[in-house]
Amino acid sequence: MTKPLAGKHVAVLMGGLSSEREVSLVSGASCADALERLGAKVSRVDAGRDIAAVLTALKPDVAFNALHGEWGEDGCVQGVLETLASPYTHSGVLSSALAMDKAKSKSVMAAAGVAVPGGGLFNRFEVARGHVMEPPYVVKPNAEGSSVGVFIVREGANAPPRELARESWTFGDEVMVEPYVAGKELAVAVLHEADGPRALAVTEIISATGFYDYDAKYGEGGSRHEVPAKIPAAVAREAMQLAERAHTALGCRGLTRSDFRYDDIKDVLVLLEVNTQPGMTPTSLAPEQAGHTGIGFDDLVRWIVEDAACPR
Repeated sequence: MTKPLAGKHVAVLMGGLSSEREVSLVSGASCADALERLGAKVSRVDAGRDIAAVLTALKPDVAFNALHGEWGEDGCVQGVLETLASPYTHSGVLSSALAMDKAKSKSVMAAAGVAVPGGGLFNRFEVARGHVMEPPYVVKPNAEGSSVGVFIVREGANAPPRELARESWTFGDEVMVEPYVAGKELAVAVLHEADGPRALAVTEIISATGFYDYDAKYGEGGSRHEVPAKIPAAVAREAMQLAERAHTALGCRGLTRSDFRYDDIKDVLVLLEVNTQPGMTPTSLAPEQAGHTGIGFDDLVRWIVEDAACPR
């Protein structure tokens, strides 16, 4: 039975300034609804640059961070919350900033023994001029989420994506270029419990478009989830162990989600990135895995609130 949160004032931070604003609004609304069902007093905060003043006036017991992407997931809002000495959810300043930076987080994870793709950082104009590695490869912004600005350059492609050199590109001049790993798209959610991180399950994401891009993630019928993934038991165990190891290496707290590619022909498993602010709707990957292990959505939201602290 779900324990109530009566008397606790929770400010749910949602929306924000990033390209993932709309996704965050959905996550935040779902969490706010759950908190109200649990009896908490809820303030729904569309987080802007006045967030410090807003929270100072509200004086919540907990700030529930449901922001995604730049500014809300990269350590910036976490720094504000630390300055305000406000208990908050998910990961702290350093781990949030580190996980958001794909190049730096890959270096840390590799040093901890986590298999990651190769590749490196390049200037986007250099990448747009010609292949910096043999196709197939992937080009992605170094600090974005939700597969925003991601391109797959297929084998035999004559040229890299032209979008990289356009004035409309808003994702920074440094881009990550890494070898494309064929196979299954997998995800593992991790809860940071009192005795350490615990991986919940392995999900296979099956995209209707063949690539798990923004539309596949959030569009109607864009993808379906298979939990537990139909993969060899040894691979599932390895994915869960690597997710826990990456979570620990990056210093994460609360709830995270690690994304993998598994080439079932070559039997190669690599961790692509760790998300410190995973999607939080009842059908999102992390809550879906929690449900698979017997933790309902409202219970998960309550656990996240009860785990809140400052400093993180």
